[in-house]
Amino acid sequence: MGAGVTDMSDVIEGTRPQNVHLIARHAEATLWLARYMERIENLARILDVTNTFARDADDTRNWLSIPRINGDLEAFYKKHSAATQRTVGEFYLLDAGNPTSVQGCIEAAKENARTLRALISTEMWLQINVFHGRIRALDSAMVTPEHFTAVCAMLKDGAQSHTGITEGTFYRDQAWHFYMIGRYLERADQTTRLLDTRFHALVPHHEAADADIDAGAWNALLRAAAGYHAYRREHPSGYEPRQVACFLLSNTAFPRSAGLNLAQAEWHLTQLRSRYGLRRVGTALERLEELNAGLSYENVARMVGGKLSPFLDAVQREIGALHGDIVATFAD
Repeated sequence: MGAGVTDMSDVIEGTRPQNVHLIARHAEATLWLARYMERIENLARILDVTNTFARDADDTRNWLSIPRINGDLEAFYKKHSAATQRTVGEFYLLDAGNPTSVQGCIEAAKENARTLRALISTEMWLQINVFHGRIRALDSAMVTPEHFTAVCAMLKDGAQSHTGITEGTFYRDQAWHFYMIGRYLERADQTTRLLDTRFHALVPHHEAADADIDAGAWNALLRAAAGYHAYRREHPSGYEPRQVACFLLSNTAFPRSAGLNLAQAEWHLTQLRSRYGLRRVGTALERLEELNAGLSYENVARMVGGKLSPFLDAVQREIGALHGDIVATFAD
């Protein structure tokens, strides 16, 4: 550490805190901008992995897991009679009437960015507009099997470009803290949803005779969470349900583990209180402390035996409540 630097928060935000608070609509818009951009990347990755590992384009069980992860089963079946590569692709890549589709997410992200135009960088604003145009240009020809992987790659590249531009150009003030909290809440929520939907479908087959099929399913789960290579660094061979669950929920080095992301959200919220005088965050911090305690390696390992799904449901509810707590800090 360089001479005279005693606290990394001084490096990030200067030596004096600023006590001028964001207005409520800017704070909430910043949270949502981050969440919508994360959703696009997460959705593209899950679609791509499912397309790779599904037995064929009509593999209903695998394709149906995507509306299930997103809580969209009812909305999906109102428009489609069966879950296939074509119908799920249309629902999530083209359907502007579906708020969880990439069309719905990029539209909402752009509107939130417009609200924040005075706070976000010019580079962020321009990239979001270009990305918006590319997504809006998608048509039915792009969800065919020969184009599906390329479309998912474009979406992941666009979302990751946004992440990189944000990292390099977003001024480190209150808005940045709220943006990072939104990103971390969304990552934690998506990881728990993915694990909740796919984990228990895999566990009964852990001792199955066809080890290649079993390994492929675990492989798909980890790749859908962008965690396959990181998992292999810790566990070079084989898959053990407890190890997978603890990796996705409790690992402190994997960027998309629920535990790491909620711990990061807690740090940013603490900074908002200590450096900017945002005092009405006690409820949110208490909820975060309880969530982080519950996501310890020991506690998650105990849940794998049969209580994991109710536990993950509770974590998802608490993450939703946490978002509400943070927004409520600005309520009159």
